Amino acid sequence: MKVLVSDALGDAGIQIFRETEGIEVDVNTGLTPQALKETIGDYDALVIRSATRVTEEILEAGKKLKVVGRAGIGLDNVDIPAATKRGVVVMNTPTGNVVTTAEHAIAMMMALTRNIPQGTLSLKAGRWDKKTLQGREVFNKTLGVVGFGKIGSIVADRAKGLRMKVVVYDPFVTPEQIEKSGFESVTLDELYQRSDYISIHVPKLKETTGLLNKAAFEKMKDGVMIMNCARGGIVNEEDLQAAITSGKVAGAALDVFEIEPPGECRLFELDRIICTPHLGASTQEAQTNVAVAVAQQIIDYLINGTIVNAVNVPSVTGDLLQKIGPYMAVGDRMGCLQAQLAAGPVKAVTIEYTGDFKGMDMAPVSTAILQGLLTPMVKHAVNFVNATLVAEEMGIKIVESTTSETEDYTHLITLRVSTDAGENLVAGTIIGRSDIKVVKINNFRLELVPEGHILLIYNQDRPGAIGGIGTTLGRHNINIGRMHVGQEKDGDRNIIFLQTDTPVPPDVLDELRSAEMVSSVTSLEL
Repeated sequence: MKVLVSDALGDAGIQIFRETEGIEVDVNTGLTPQALKETIGDYDALVIRSATRVTEEILEAGKKLKVVGRAGIGLDNVDIPAATKRGVVVMNTPTGNVVTTAEHAIAMMMALTRNIPQGTLSLKAGRWDKKTLQGREVFNKTLGVVGFGKIGSIVADRAKGLRMKVVVYDPFVTPEQIEKSGFESVTLDELYQRSDYISIHVPKLKETTGLLNKAAFEKMKDGVMIMNCARGGIVNEEDLQAAITSGKVAGAALDVFEIEPPGECRLFELDRIICTPHLGASTQEAQTNVAVAVAQQIIDYLINGTIVNAVNVPSVTGDLLQKIGPYMAVGDRMGCLQAQLAAGPVKAVTIEYTGDFKGMDMAPVSTAILQGLLTPMVKHAVNFVNATLVAEEMGIKIVESTTSETEDYTHLITLRVSTDAGENLVAGTIIGRSDIKVVKINNFRLELVPEGHILLIYNQDRPGAIGGIGTTLGRHNINIGRMHVGQEKDGDRNIIFLQTDTPVPPDVLDELRSAEMVSSVTSLEL
């Protein structure tokens, strides 16, 4: 089996490959996309970090490619749907650099607070700017941690050791779980209002892009300091510059940027900005950890067929996968749908298998459901290996049951998700051999193909309601690919699922919501 290492990898990982019988490794860093495309066809595995972009075109050229291994967490540079379609396993090493990244955030906070970079530059320039570079103590100050995952929780713990007051916002972790860890759970607005420092530790999603913007800065304390060692784009750089210029924000420490490398950046003109070139995971220990982990995972897969820390393939044998693969697919889509229907942190998940599941191990299906549910909440940290553990860490109660009794379908999976706002029910099945269908959402019965851009619309069951919705979308040149209509049991409402060729812009969503017979409109991505 041939392995290509296309980004810098720790020597310990390279050595493991070289010492393994049946594995041949080539290290060829700095390849252009065209050169990688011309080369990848000879290899069974590709090891990357953040520099190599694994596009659909690269995957198409990798005729022998079986696995892509990322030495690190982030997979922004890998086209995961294309890899899944090609049957390529995508792995990462989610725990190898969490301590390193958390420590970098704390280091950035201290350097920002005590003007260490500015002091170094002024002293080397022959100045003694002691008075102008006066800092402040972090002792007894309030740190707001946005995102209480593996890294955010370590940052909170380290700040507690500095005798800081720590408040935490994470919409996907219950307040009880945060408080059990020894920290105060608050709303995002409350965090903005109370924090002297704010440290960002959330994935870059549609919901978190531009999270810290002009409106957010206006809610913050005067003189707040911002640290972002998560992902570029979560902090709106233009709004941050304005907030620092006005004095609202006293300073910011950035390890990540909207464009990397950023080249010329107006933020760099400000003395109150300190920055590093995405060094969060760059320590000798972390590089060794992720290099060893990715080498061992890839070897285990190529030699033994064992899958560890995969983000797109379950950890099951080939025979079992053939039997339950379609049910895992429908479970994953049901979980993803429930994640977007849920309002607030998830407290409990109930999975019911009804019908002829005799002799089938449904544990991987349950894991697929949890993976689909949790991925929109915590993104890359969740995979088929750790989904159950992540759910437990978030304080989510999981209940499973199986019964042979059935009414309408030979096999039916029902997923109930409970939050403080109530409970949502989604049921799905397989039609024929592999056609995935969602057949019930709460009290509505329907047959929905759960994929693509979808509008969930509740409307009054009256003549002209559906026609008005179609007319509005047509007027904005938005094409409807599929439409599914379900009727409320013992009620006077319809539920409509419209699958569109393109996402529906916010202004069009607002126009639909204002229609006389429309109760609500929710945009979903499946």
